[in-house]
Amino acid sequence: MSPRAAARLASIGFTRVYDYVAGKADWGAAGLPLEGSSGSETRAGAHARRDVPTCRLDEPLAQIRERVEQADWDTCFVVDQEGVVLGRLGRSALQRDDDLTVEQAMTPGPSTIRPSARLNDVVARMRKQNLSNLPVTTSNGQLVGLLAREDAERAIG
Repeated sequence: MSPRAAARLASIGFTRVYDYVAGKADWGAAGLPLEGSSGSETRAGAHARRDVPTCRLDEPLAQIRERVEQADWDTCFVVDQEGVVLGRLGRSALQRDDDLTVEQAMTPGPSTIRPSARLNDVVARMRKQNLSNLPVTTSNGQLVGLLAREDAERAIG
């Protein structure tokens, strides 16, 4: 909204008014709520699993493997202290030599989608590329979660 609109809302009693300069597209890409006929429920972020395991670059792979298996997952996202995705450990990486660090075993810079991505478009991409899931990150690269194709297909009916 414009600074003028924000000032007007504040003048009529709204106490929490923000002038979001980056715009509507960035708002959605940050995973913030969208309304209307193409609201949040039609977007990837609303259906991403947020309980996906994360790990750090310097952690021992053996320790991560155990943690991921206990959580009943087969993947782990490598993130920095701000939650920015640096890489991914998939099934084969998790089974590598115990003496490796996460950084040595990971696949760096995995392809991601934004929370605001339309489910119909994401499902079409996943089908075309034969993907079972896609990581969802904000425009700053912070992990939101993992969108499973089966969840996305169920959501679009």
